[in-house]
Amino acid sequence: MQENFVKDIIPKIFLCDSPSGYNDNVNLVLGEILTNLGYKYEILNKKTVLVKIDGKDNSKIVATSAHVDTLGLMVRSINADGTLRVTNVGGPLAPTLDGEYCKIQTRFGKTYTGTIISTAPSVHVYENSKTEPRDYDHLVVRIDEKVTNKNETLELGIQNGDYIFIEPKTTITKSGFLKSRFIDDKGSVCAILGVLKELKEKNEKPKYKTYVYFVHQEEVGHGASALDKNISEFVTVDMGCVGKDLAGNEYAVSIAAKDSGGPYSYNLTTKLIMLAKENKLNYVVDIFPFYGSDVGAAWRAGVDCEGALIGPGVHASHGMERTHLEAIDETMKLLYLYLTK
Repeated sequence: MQENFVKDIIPKIFLCDSPSGYNDNVNLVLGEILTNLGYKYEILNKKTVLVKIDGKDNSKIVATSAHVDTLGLMVRSINADGTLRVTNVGGPLAPTLDGEYCKIQTRFGKTYTGTIISTAPSVHVYENSKTEPRDYDHLVVRIDEKVTNKNETLELGIQNGDYIFIEPKTTITKSGFLKSRFIDDKGSVCAILGVLKELKEKNEKPKYKTYVYFVHQEEVGHGASALDKNISEFVTVDMGCVGKDLAGNEYAVSIAAKDSGGPYSYNLTTKLIMLAKENKLNYVVDIFPFYGSDVGAAWRAGVDCEGALIGPGVHASHGMERTHLEAIDETMKLLYLYLTK
């Protein structure tokens, strides 16, 4: 379903930097795609992009979402040698950041490139280069400018609180794998956009009035806290986990029964399982032990709705992630069935 369209929008979405709290650029990209598809949208105060779609029956409102914000870093302070000390935005897997290219975005509109490196970056210089911890206290950003001290870095306009964008390295292989940082959750953003395109091409309305949310701040815990209180069902689309003691894989859509916040709604989850089973989708049901989603954020904010979670299986989450286009396709199929049947 819409594989060519998804492959076309992946670079547009993935290469647009959007760590939690940095919203505007990616919202412009989303807005352009939605407008080209023929959808009107609004941007809420928290910068969430909302699309409202009339259903065949408007007596009930259902919702779906994917979060467009990603993990990232900020400048914590400037070191005496002009390098940048970092603080995390969300939970990047710190050891995987050693050696990654990045950009520093100043509040004054200037962008500089750099590299995230260990504080013991050379085997020819540091005896402990192989054993130095790769955590936020032992990673710095080396700026690609002629700076040797703190004042020279300050003169560039760089200051504490500036965003550091991690290079996503987005690649689609000939064998259909999507390799990139931030498939969590931009893969799901692309899946929802694919479903919206499918609805337009088939000139089909969803069964019920549907609110589609492209959410920010999910990676810091409060993304979908501003959902409309009249929503009765909420199926969020987020990555499915792959690994130890899990059924999920990179070719299937995962349906979550429970995460670290507790069980998802029994009846709604069962409905999704039955839709997947009856339509012979490649699906798994799983429990995610170290995971939270926008359903939890909505529930904690007092939204009285049933909630469920589906998403493509993603390997190595919060590191160098990978999925297959088949998993995104299976996710689109299940979401389309949920919205139309």
